Amino acid sequence: MGSCVRNAPICRPPRPTRRRPQQCAAADPSRNGGAPVPGILTQAAIDDPALRAAYLHCRRTVRRDDPVEYSIMQLMPPLLRPACWAMWAAFSAADDLADAPAGTTATRTAQLKAWTTALEDELTAGHSDDPVRRALIDTMHRWRLDLADLRLSFATLDGDTRGRHLHTWEQWSVWVGDSNLSWATQSMTLLARAGIPVPVWLRRKDSYQRYLDGLYLTDTLTDLAQDLARGELNLPTQVLDQFPDAADHLTARHWSPAAGALIAHLTGQARRWLDQPGLTSTLHPGPAELLSTATRLFHARLDAVQAAGPALLSRPAVPAPFVRWRILARARTRGALAWRLTPLSATPHGSSPGYALPRQTRPPSKFQPPAPHPSGARPPTIPASRMPRHVAVIMDGNGRWATQRGLPRHEGHRAGAEGATRDVICGAAEIGLAHLTLYAFSTENWKRDTEEIAFLFESIRNQLRTYANDKEELGIRIRWAGSAVGLPQDLIEELLQAELRTRHRTGLCVTVCINYGGRDELTRAAAQLARAAAAGDIDPDHVSDTDLARHLTWPDTPDVDLLWRTGGEQRISNFLLWQAAYAELHFTDTNWPDIDRRDLWQAITEYSVRQRRHGAAPAADSSKDGTVAHRACH
Repeated sequence: MGSCVRNAPICRPPRPTRRRPQQCAAADPSRNGGAPVPGILTQAAIDDPALRAAYLHCRRTVRRDDPVEYSIMQLMPPLLRPACWAMWAAFSAADDLADAPAGTTATRTAQLKAWTTALEDELTAGHSDDPVRRALIDTMHRWRLDLADLRLSFATLDGDTRGRHLHTWEQWSVWVGDSNLSWATQSMTLLARAGIPVPVWLRRKDSYQRYLDGLYLTDTLTDLAQDLARGELNLPTQVLDQFPDAADHLTARHWSPAAGALIAHLTGQARRWLDQPGLTSTLHPGPAELLSTATRLFHARLDAVQAAGPALLSRPAVPAPFVRWRILARARTRGALAWRLTPLSATPHGSSPGYALPRQTRPPSKFQPPAPHPSGARPPTIPASRMPRHVAVIMDGNGRWATQRGLPRHEGHRAGAEGATRDVICGAAEIGLAHLTLYAFSTENWKRDTEEIAFLFESIRNQLRTYANDKEELGIRIRWAGSAVGLPQDLIEELLQAELRTRHRTGLCVTVCINYGGRDELTRAAAQLARAAAAGDIDPDHVSDTDLARHLTWPDTPDVDLLWRTGGEQRISNFLLWQAAYAELHFTDTNWPDIDRRDLWQAITEYSVRQRRHGAAPAADSSKDGTVAHRACH
């Protein structure tokens, strides 16, 4: 049904349908000098006979059903291959339920729900009688993976059982990202847990998303015949409308000039998206070889699509076995050398043997309002037309607060995070604010004492865990803006995990700016715009401010309406230079640790009575009918 794009370029190219191609021995490294399977299981410290049998079941399933993808998984370090088999087999099992040809939509939905619910329950218990789930549970415990990362793909599958209509490439790309993100994150996390330096922030790159789009579009073209057999054409109407009658002809299995032109256009589109050389420039040689091999294999698939012509409507377009063998033979040699030069650890970095996996909790069915302020104060009543959509805060004065009390500066950060930040977020949710951006660590803050920086980062980690897990009832969505350069790898991973776990929440959106600078963000946006122009995706003579804004970290976030700085300073300190171009400025003397939600409400109240013109001439005096009705905090 084209629903689960279980993909990471590191382990597994995506596929829209479950297919059963014939096995290709030449494409299977384990048949041509690859490490013996028993040795791989021993190296991965999988000794229990029943558990070994579960992993071998997963391996047989993947190798039988997905030989090309299995070959790419075999380019992973031997230590991690069993985990890849288990994860892929689990995604395959869920996708098979969603794609089952028999039964109604309700039946498929119920079967998928039963399978994923059983997985959640068994993960808590630590055991399953189902071999696929048993291997997956061991993988998640062994490598400290989080079921929250899988829920997104399962939720996407569930939505696909009910049918999905995509109108634009942007919608299609979001769908691909939702389906891919879980697998991609897990695969990168596996490498990082084994001690292989993989930048987990890679998936936030625009080029990475385009690469995923290219993988999935190639798979869609390769399996077009199977999709058409089910009456599906998994393409956005935006591109179908450019080729009148092509969709009807394809659905009727009629190869026409319009259908051929559409396929040629899509093949070229997929090639452009696959060609992202910058993705491998900073990668370890092992992951870089995996990515490059996947790219070469998918270009070979596109060659097969182009050569198929009308036959594309009756059977999958697959490269010849010798083509795959030629690509994989070199990759095996280069990959093996890269892994031999890298010391790997069977124990996840940052953990010790015998750790306990935290209990997996299910998301609440609905969001709850935050607890009221201890004083009993309630938020002011602000007319919707006078409410800011986006408030940005420079949380200044933590160090001064601590110094005034004879405490180390890091105590100010602790007090600010545990008191002011939590209460202001609750106050923003309580008053109904849509976007709150917090300046936690700037690109200039590296000049501070290393102990203060380390404590600040630890405080940020604790806050992320709180709002990604404990505060789910508030419906808060977490985002990160800033550069990954210089940040600890575990902090980057924590930030991305918080984004992933909260991405579908619909309450207050909290953007945390860490290692952020306004000039740095604009420089990176300009670089992306320049690359787009060099690739021919945009005309340099017609670049607009909208084009640049699309390359900012979170282009869908509205401009800042109110920028508030605490601590007595009156400057914006390189904060949101683009987004705050027309922001109302509000400065207060109180240091951040002494702030609470009532201060936020007061700032919003003052904002509500200001006249905002955005460069227009003042309107006629309307003080009588323009008075804002609100009640003060009490």
